Amino acid sequence: MGQSSSTAAVSSGRESNHSHGSKSKSTALISPMRDEEPSDCEIIDGEPDYISVLPDECLAFIFQSLSSGDRKRCSLVCRRWLRIEGQSRHRLSLNAQSDLFPMVHALFSRFDAVTKLALKCDRRSASIGDEALQAISFRCRNLTRLKLRSCRDVTDAGMAAFAKNCKGLKKLSCGSCTFGAKGMNAILDNCAFLEELSVKRLRGITDGAAAEPIGPGLAASSLKTICLKELYNGQCFGPLIIGSKNLRTLKLFRCSGDWDKLFEVIADRVTHMVEIHLERLQVSDVGLSAISNCLDLEILHLVKTPECTNLGLVSVAERCKLLRKLHIDGWKANRMGDDGLIAVAKNCPNLQELVLIGVNPTTSSLEMLASNCQNLERLALCGSDTVGDAEISCIAAKCVALKKLCIKSCPVSDHGMEALANGCPNLVKVKVKKCRGVTCEGADWLRANRGSLAVNLDSGEAEHPDASASDGGAQENGVEFTPVPSQISVPPIASSRAGRSMSFKSRLGLFSGRSFVVCTLRRWSSGSSSSRS
Repeated sequence: MGQSSSTAAVSSGRESNHSHGSKSKSTALISPMRDEEPSDCEIIDGEPDYISVLPDECLAFIFQSLSSGDRKRCSLVCRRWLRIEGQSRHRLSLNAQSDLFPMVHALFSRFDAVTKLALKCDRRSASIGDEALQAISFRCRNLTRLKLRSCRDVTDAGMAAFAKNCKGLKKLSCGSCTFGAKGMNAILDNCAFLEELSVKRLRGITDGAAAEPIGPGLAASSLKTICLKELYNGQCFGPLIIGSKNLRTLKLFRCSGDWDKLFEVIADRVTHMVEIHLERLQVSDVGLSAISNCLDLEILHLVKTPECTNLGLVSVAERCKLLRKLHIDGWKANRMGDDGLIAVAKNCPNLQELVLIGVNPTTSSLEMLASNCQNLERLALCGSDTVGDAEISCIAAKCVALKKLCIKSCPVSDHGMEALANGCPNLVKVKVKKCRGVTCEGADWLRANRGSLAVNLDSGEAEHPDASASDGGAQENGVEFTPVPSQISVPPIASSRAGRSMSFKSRLGLFSGRSFVVCTLRRWSSGSSSSRS
């Protein structure tokens, strides 16, 4: 984000601020303040006070290098520091309950340079309404990013009023809101610079044939990222996706309906996409064949799409030769395997990251991948019944560029660990989880023989592997404001999710086992981004 991060929580008529330890630097330009500075240093306890002659711009820059708690304490020193600290904040997060409205004027009189705003409400509380959102839009006409969470009392009219006042908006993320197609279309028609749109559980969209189409609007020419999650009628965004000629990233998670026909139209009109995520979507080889028209495709995630088979993967591999990252969660359906992976090996020499979950590759495909994909640096094999010591030995012998290896719930033993001791010369990290054949002694032996290799072993009881990346899409977690450690956090809000049973979570694919692979790969990807650039 690059700018100072701050959060102000408003509850019961007071600001509640909590500090974090880390710091966030800002490159934002600070407008000159109007107050005149004293020409000479003041004398305090016989010592000159050089801070008194420090320009406001310099003081603001110093504040932006502090943690939130330190910034709050600095704002209490004097009125000048209070003013400068408020005017140099660019990000604000508010507890968007209904009692926020009377405080809007006072809040944004102090924080008048906000460009990134998050409005979050407890699901059990009444949220702000149209009047409050419109008042905020009047005070924040330079807003570039807006995040709405559980603002259930905001309607189409409120979104329309906001869109007319904040036409410079570049990123919108909304979840669990109740406005509908009219409000979304108002944003798209007025915010011509919108680049990122993330929509999750938008309750106001009509289900069925009566649904009003969304888009394309003025924003279609500038949109680069669209993320849709858990929408009953996500296909009503079809006109927007089709009309977004400059779209680079498309993420679809758990959106109902048959997407094959829409993908045929999308891929025919939007041909420069580089990243596509599909999770729990009704899409088949027909849709994958359409996606293969995106010749610039570099990143493809297929998570729990059981109608996709080797045939569809082959069509993608044969045409999308720039593929760098491929994630497949086959859901143990055995519909993707060696045939598809061999096609990837033959046609995608730039492959750097491969994640296979619930897929059963053999030495035939693994050897081909290792031989042809000389840039393969990150490999994850999870929940595979066919990945044993022979397959790990093949990887150790052939994957010369491999740096990170993750193995989970596979029939691997200490013999496989021994093979890694003499292979993969560039390997720096190995994570092994729930592989019953791998013992602590085997892991210790590997550490002893390769001192520079980080070995992480978790030999817990095997469970159903699930490394779905729905929230990250990463993620993610694509598309909302990324939490920054130096934010002043909103007081903890109890989530209704906490009361859900584990069986319900398992149906949603939210087992904790997911975090092992997802978090690992996020760190791996971020760690290697600089080397790619």
